[in-house]
Amino acid sequence: MSTPHPTAGPAARCPVTGAPAKVAALYGPGLDGNTMPALYEELRGTHGPVAPVSLAPGIDAWLVLGHRELLRLTREEQDFSHDPRRWSLLREGRVPADSPILPMVGWRPALLFADGQQHRRMRGAVSDALAGINGHELRRSVRTTAEALIAGFADDGEADLVASYARMLPLRVIAGLLGVDDRTGRELVDAVGGLASGASGAAEASRRMGAILLSLIEEKRRVRGEDIVSALLHHPARLTDEEVLHNLVVMFVAGNQTTVNWIATTLRILLCDPALRSSLSGGHLSVDDALDLVLWRFPPTQNFPARYATRDMRFGEQDIRAGDMLILGLAAANADPDVLPADGAPVAGNRSHLAFGAGPHTCPAQDPARLITRTAVDTIRHRLPDLELAVPENELKWVNSPWSKGLGTLPVRFTSAQLPQLPIPSQAVEAPAAPWPYRNGTRPQAHPH
Repeated sequence: MSTPHPTAGPAARCPVTGAPAKVAALYGPGLDGNTMPALYEELRGTHGPVAPVSLAPGIDAWLVLGHRELLRLTREEQDFSHDPRRWSLLREGRVPADSPILPMVGWRPALLFADGQQHRRMRGAVSDALAGINGHELRRSVRTTAEALIAGFADDGEADLVASYARMLPLRVIAGLLGVDDRTGRELVDAVGGLASGASGAAEASRRMGAILLSLIEEKRRVRGEDIVSALLHHPARLTDEEVLHNLVVMFVAGNQTTVNWIATTLRILLCDPALRSSLSGGHLSVDDALDLVLWRFPPTQNFPARYATRDMRFGEQDIRAGDMLILGLAAANADPDVLPADGAPVAGNRSHLAFGAGPHTCPAQDPARLITRTAVDTIRHRLPDLELAVPENELKWVNSPWSKGLGTLPVRFTSAQLPQLPIPSQAVEAPAAPWPYRNGTRPQAHPH
């Protein structure tokens, strides 16, 4: 725990003594995806559904832990804006230019940071671009890429499924959807990893990512392709190059790492929970049921920035001031005892979790993300049927980040791989994913507004 910064952030006070409440740090070497849930429950017990937290030295905010409160936060734009230019600490010059969280919460001309009509305009373009993906072709591309990756380590009898599979698969698929080659895709993913870590190199990672995407936009402006970038550039909403750039940043940051975490965590659950694995193998549960279990218990994004209070109000048992930052505690809200079944285990098929957010800003890419994850999990289950964890579960390493809940490694071993009869050419392992296939060979139509 840390004491509140003397000039920054929420001023939560003990209801009995009136003394300043302790502010929990959401950063530091002792906090990762495995230890955060205990902190959330401690905060819930001490403060209720909304708790004061610190995101970086001198940067305090409110973490929304309650399921009901998070729904209100995401749905009521008149009280909670997405525009960080309303953030009092930023307006008053109290956020250092090199703050590690600024690349995540600083304003961009993108749908994530807009309200009302401006948000609807940009979201319409993004939704139309995503709607142009042919699901059957995407599934085929994911399966082919997954089998190529498995073939790359099949003879070893062991692998790290984070580095060699979960991290590589979305990279190549998203690279194909963006219309970039594999090398550029790797560079983008490296930059995204640095940005989401919340570490001191986040600003430099943000600059690298912007430079890569700007070069891509310039190329697609010259030569139109069959990809998401071209679709955004030529959409009737007439996004500027700057708007395309920053909406791509939002899509890539949110889409890539979330899918990596979703794949890796689902595989971990299947490896570590024999009963669940047996139910899946016996047909009592589907892969989608397993995916939903992960979204409930271990959402790939544990906290998501941010909303800004538009007025003074009483919210979640706290006195919120206009300009305060509020963080979406997705993992904590999913664990809210007021919404979970009595036994604490979500029922199969229950998708009222908040892993993708809620309200007007619900993630527009959740359907392709689910398709990629489902295909990735299903493919490796069938190609490596005797897969088992190579270390005790308590020795698994987690990524240290206030935002992302992801495994750092997932070492496994196996004795045999059941690959397709036709050998996969060695160059397929390094090949980028197939170009983005439009539905029925047609370009997406304008989104209705």
